[in-house]
Amino acid sequence: MTALSSADGATPVPVTGPVPTTADPLTEALQFLRMEGIFYCRSELTAPWSLDLPPMPDCLWFHVVTAGRCVLVDAAGNERTLGPGDLAVLPRGAGHRAADDPTLRPAPVMDLPHDYLSPQYAILRHGGGGERVDLICGAVRFAHPAARNLVEVLPEVINVEASAGGRSLTWLPTVLEMIASETAAPRPGGEAVVTRLCDILVISAVRSWLDSEPAARTGWVGALRDPQIGQAVALIHREPERTWTVAGLAATVAMSRSAFSARFAELVGEGPMAYVTRWRMHVATDLLREEGLTVAAVAERLGYGSEAAFSRAFKRKVGVAPGAVRRTGGPVSLAG
Repeated sequence: MTALSSADGATPVPVTGPVPTTADPLTEALQFLRMEGIFYCRSELTAPWSLDLPPMPDCLWFHVVTAGRCVLVDAAGNERTLGPGDLAVLPRGAGHRAADDPTLRPAPVMDLPHDYLSPQYAILRHGGGGERVDLICGAVRFAHPAARNLVEVLPEVINVEASAGGRSLTWLPTVLEMIASETAAPRPGGEAVVTRLCDILVISAVRSWLDSEPAARTGWVGALRDPQIGQAVALIHREPERTWTVAGLAATVAMSRSAFSARFAELVGEGPMAYVTRWRMHVATDLLREEGLTVAAVAERLGYGSEAAFSRAFKRKVGVAPGAVRRTGGPVSLAG
C-alpha cells in the first residue's frame, strides 16, 4: 500500500480498496445548482410598461410569465417574446429589460414602489392601466461556489417555452401555481418552498439547454459527458480529500498517464492536479461560508497536514485568506 504525494500540500492518504464510481457525472454536477433566494417579486403590470433590471453579479435572474405576454431584451439588444408559462433564465445575472413595448423608455425596477410582504418577497404593481401581464421574477445566488463551472458555459439567456410541448414541460404549470401561491400569501417556511421550486425551474432550464445545444458538448460540460474524463472528474468531486495523482486517476479510468493528462487538459481546460486543487478550494469555500467550520477543521477535512499548508494553498488560489471568507460569508472567485 503506497501513500501518494500531493501537489498542494495535502497529507498523503493511503489508497485502499476500489474507488467508487458514478454512472452519470453530469447529473451529480447539477446538484451544485442549489440556490439561495436574494429577492422574489410577483409583478402585476399593465400596458404600457417597461422595466430596467440591473446586473446582479454572482446571481441569476429568472422570469416566468403566468398571464399575458411581454418582451425580454438582453444586454446585447436581442428580443424574446415570452408568453404564458414561458421561463427565461439569465445565468450570470446580466442586466436586461422587460416590457410590453420594448421601444418605451424603461423605469429602473429598483426605484419603483414595492409592497413588501417580507424582506425577500414583494409585489410590484406598475403600468398605465391597459392590458395586464403577470410575472414571477427572482434574483437568486448559487449556494455552492462550484456552480460557477457550469454557469460559465451557459448562454446569456436560456428560454424555455411552454408552447414547445413534450413530457419534459408537463410539470411547469403545477410548479408555477405553487410559486404563485407561496408568493401571494407567504406562510411559515414559504421562503424555503419557493427556493426549492426555483431550483426545479432553473435546473430544468439548464437541462433543456444541455439536451438541445451543441455547445453543451464542449468545455467542462463536455468533460463530464466524456466516459473516462467524466468519471475522473466525478471521483475528484466525490473525494476531494483523497490524495489523487495523475497516474492514480488515469489508472482508475483505464487510461495511460500521458493520454489521460492530455485528454483531461483538452476538455477541462487545465491539468488534472490543478483541477484537484481548484475543486478542493471550491469545497473549502462552501464549508467555510455555509457550514461555518473553522479553518483548522476544513484543513483536516480536506486532508491537509496543517492549517498553515491549507491556508497557503487557499490564498494562492482564491486570493484571500480562508478566515476572511468564513467571517464575511460572501461569494468568492477562484483565480485561474
